[in-house]
Amino acid sequence: MTFQLDFSGVRLAYDTVAEDYAAYFPDTGVEAPLDLAMIDAFAAAVTADDDPQVLDAGCGTGRVSRYLADRGCLVQGVDLSPGMLAMARRDHRDLVFTVGSLADLPYPDGRFAGVMLWYSIIHTPPAGQAAILAEAARVLRPDGHLLVGFQSGEGTRDVSAAYIRSSHEVRLERHLYTADQVASRLEAAGLREVCRLVRRPRGQERDDSAVLLARAGAASSARGTA
Repeated sequence: MTFQLDFSGVRLAYDTVAEDYAAYFPDTGVEAPLDLAMIDAFAAAVTADDDPQVLDAGCGTGRVSRYLADRGCLVQGVDLSPGMLAMARRDHRDLVFTVGSLADLPYPDGRFAGVMLWYSIIHTPPAGQAAILAEAARVLRPDGHLLVGFQSGEGTRDVSAAYIRSSHEVRLERHLYTADQVASRLEAAGLREVCRLVRRPRGQERDDSAVLLARAGAASSARGTA
């Protein structure tokens, strides 16, 4: 039986909190310097391409899209939440944002020199991870780069309380994965790990964070096969 992904609850949650989210996270000021160093490495790798088109997959309000654009990437954003994208279009009028699912990206094979999944795999349960990463690999060019960031660990967290304290009655869970688990799934999608960062929590963070940089093979097809 094929696993069916249902993101309707995630979409509703982010539509509900979109305006407050954009106000609370206007830019990358909340990112750790080490996290930004990994994004910088990704941007440098992508902009070495003659046509550095990048997909910010799960872009939310576009704050990381802006960071990449300021570093020379030709960025497009995609997100399942129309509410979050309304904030992205309001705040980043020069960038293009499209409603779409990470499990069914509205782009042709081999379109992008880089794909970023910045904390956008965290609401997909383990059974759906392969589909998300396979889609990211599909839209990557041969030799393209992928960067994925996520909370690292095991199990599931109910993060509804943080939004309820802000007067938003939403239900939202996030799934934790180890760097080894994600690296294994990237390999299965036809991507090889280039480097990784795993760091301890800082500030009010509860869990470790991990960032993996991976690359498509030169001889691979857009679907990641040898």
